[in-house]
Amino acid sequence: MSKIQENQETNVGGMTSTAPTVEKREKKQQKKVNNVIEVNDLNLWYGSDQALYEVSMNVPEEQVTAIIGPSGCGKSTFLKTLNRMVEMVPIVKTSGSIKYRNEEIFSSKFKQEYLRTKVGMVFQKPNPFPKSVYDNVAYGPRVHGIKKKEVLDQIVEKSLKDAAIWDELKDRLNENAYGLSGGQQQRVCIARALAVEPDVILMDEPTSALDPISTAKVEELVRELKKKYSIIIVTHNMQQAARISDKTAFFLNGELIEFAETDNLFQNPQDKRTEDYITGRFG
Repeated sequence: MSKIQENQETNVGGMTSTAPTVEKREKKQQKKVNNVIEVNDLNLWYGSDQALYEVSMNVPEEQVTAIIGPSGCGKSTFLKTLNRMVEMVPIVKTSGSIKYRNEEIFSSKFKQEYLRTKVGMVFQKPNPFPKSVYDNVAYGPRVHGIKKKEVLDQIVEKSLKDAAIWDELKDRLNENAYGLSGGQQQRVCIARALAVEPDVILMDEPTSALDPISTAKVEELVRELKKKYSIIIVTHNMQQAARISDKTAFFLNGELIEFAETDNLFQNPQDKRTEDYITGRFG
């Protein structure tokens, strides 16, 4: 039995969310799993301050990988390193290797624009542009040179459907996205990320600013999206990690302490620091 759950059902704001059973996960694991991202001996510094230490882990494709740990442990820094957004901070230095689909992303031959298209990002707070819902979702495809309205119409509809918000917004496409609820804004941002056909979606605490009902909708969306995409999600909510992820990584003080199947990590942690964190002794 999980150390943080007494049963598989968890109540989210009055809504019951049922976590995938161990049997279902084991059945899926019979299929060969390929790695979409491989990280080896990653170190990162902000100037002279080291934030990540010798991190090595493989991220499986078409699964949800959760990253947990206390504030300041390096979760978000690690996430932003996976598509090199962290390098927008001028004083950042890195060493080690990150491979996306067997290609070294730190290579001078590997274009950052391509990386950030294939490895998209959804941020902690909804950040729609001050534009219509349609223009928010169509922004990426337009940047990539798509101008035909009929093609853009198809992309916008498909992306909003994949983000499970088409039915709510199909008659509001010309409204400013700022007029939507927080949960709707976040799903529009997810649709905007999907519109450029990414392979991996990075999510940095995407529900931390949402109400419980919107959180439940985003969690259900994540479970659907993993059928097509590989998802890496940073969360402070250990119950959320247990509900939606296939594998979980525990970070502490810039180090990867433990990385395992989610059920195993929560039910039988191998490191005492992991056990202390998930049982609430610190964090």
